[in-house]
Amino acid sequence: MTRRQLPKWSELAPLLQPKPLRLDPTRRALEDALTIADLRRVAKRRTPRSVFDYTDGAAEAEITLRRARRLFRDLELRPSILHDVSHVDTTTEYLGKPSALPFAFAPTGFTRMMHHEGERAVVRVAERRDIPYALSTMGTTSIEDVAAEAPDARKWFQLYVWKDRGAGEDLMARAKAAGYEALMLTVDVPVAGARLRDTRNGFSIPPALTVKTVLDAGMHPAWWINLLTTEPLTFASLNSWGGTVADLLDKLFDPTMTIADLEWLRASWDGPLIIKGVQTVEDARRVTDAGADAVVLSNHGGRQLDKAPVPLRLLPDVVDAVGDRTEVWVDTGITNGSDVVAALALGAKATLVGRAYLYGLMAGGERGVDRAVEILGREVRRTMALLGVNDVSQLGERHVRLP
Repeated sequence: MTRRQLPKWSELAPLLQPKPLRLDPTRRALEDALTIADLRRVAKRRTPRSVFDYTDGAAEAEITLRRARRLFRDLELRPSILHDVSHVDTTTEYLGKPSALPFAFAPTGFTRMMHHEGERAVVRVAERRDIPYALSTMGTTSIEDVAAEAPDARKWFQLYVWKDRGAGEDLMARAKAAGYEALMLTVDVPVAGARLRDTRNGFSIPPALTVKTVLDAGMHPAWWINLLTTEPLTFASLNSWGGTVADLLDKLFDPTMTIADLEWLRASWDGPLIIKGVQTVEDARRVTDAGADAVVLSNHGGRQLDKAPVPLRLLPDVVDAVGDRTEVWVDTGITNGSDVVAALALGAKATLVGRAYLYGLMAGGERGVDRAVEILGREVRRTMALLGVNDVSQLGERHVRLP
């Protein structure tokens, strides 16, 4: 028979400690976010629908993006037991310099549309966390202002080739003068993809005050107040624009560019060259032969051609084909630190994350970006430890199996 007694206060007190009161709603939301998916939910609540959908969406039926995420979801990680993993080192070297974590911030356009702190917030986190940041041609903060905001950050400039080649040469000269270490040429946008969410939402740059956006403003007053009371949008590479994103891309970008044009680019840029948007083994060979220092297997986050190849699926074959001559990186579909680890195990030298940090930015500005890095970094370290490795260089194909 169980003997019962009334508990003493000294025994109850340790069980009744209240959770500290957190008056700052942003801090509360970010501390409660344990995954990138949690940050996404916060971002969706805090951002107008058209802006959130621009970040979250992809081309046409969005099959490409779903396939990329599904492959990461369905792959199998294969741990090895009885290894000393008391210390896990996530340091990775690419382009000859170390990074504290095996991922970099991918270039993203119109970043101050997601949150008024924009690129400045992102590059400050990159500097503090010791990871690289790529500024987009379509960024909303100038090349020089981003450089001044975080002078010690590793900064790359992402270039689209314009119909006006002189404008491209000017951008490269500005990036070089501002101390950007590498040029990232994106090659998968000869024309704009059909981003149907944007079309249905009437998304434009800058936002147009339609009946729909006015009603949405009532649901997201803080976002609109911040947009209207902070400095006007300043683009990294053009003075102004009014219209849809697709209209802008089709007006500016050059659909006649070929592999031969890399010679023109090399005449203006003598630093490391990264080619982003490679989607076949043969194209990886072509750009490597043309002198790329790194190739990024990427389908633009699913935002260009729907039903395009999944970069992670291509990775082992591309590494076999050109991995001894150039660095092979990968992006698209990465939402968890275990995704990063899986890509490294399959041979990637580095990974790029885009939406993951943008969800953090929309959820809480600079603090949200920092929280995204904290979440991903923690997941990377935990996954490596559970796989039985304490150094990125120890990861290999034995640790992952694709479905």
